[in-house]
Amino acid sequence: MEALMASAIGLLTAAGIYLVLRLRTFPVIVGLSLLTYAVNLFLFITGRLAVDMPPILKKGVETYTDPLPQALVLTAIVISFGMTAVVVMLALGAYLSAGDDDVRLPPDDSGAEGGT
Repeated sequence: MEALMASAIGLLTAAGIYLVLRLRTFPVIVGLSLLTYAVNLFLFITGRLAVDMPPILKKGVETYTDPLPQALVLTAIVISFGMTAVVVMLALGAYLSAGDDDVRLPPDDSGAEGGT
């Protein structure tokens, strides 16, 4: 199970980095989302995989899972949702002002070759 989760985290990270390095805004947004999913899985896995164990102690419960990674993942989900909303609004504003979603700098229109 750990190898499967490590592979999933690695695949999400690789795909996220690839998409972040693209020159269009939509793949960058999707890449950031994939990176946040990878981080969320990583945080969740740090608490060790435990099946059918409660996150808090109750009477009669001898073993329990660590609740801290679950709280961290919940916080990370909220932060990533807010960050995605801000990035989408910035990308939309850039698209509406430039008329294109390419992130490269526009060519210099001064007419000088090589600049000074």
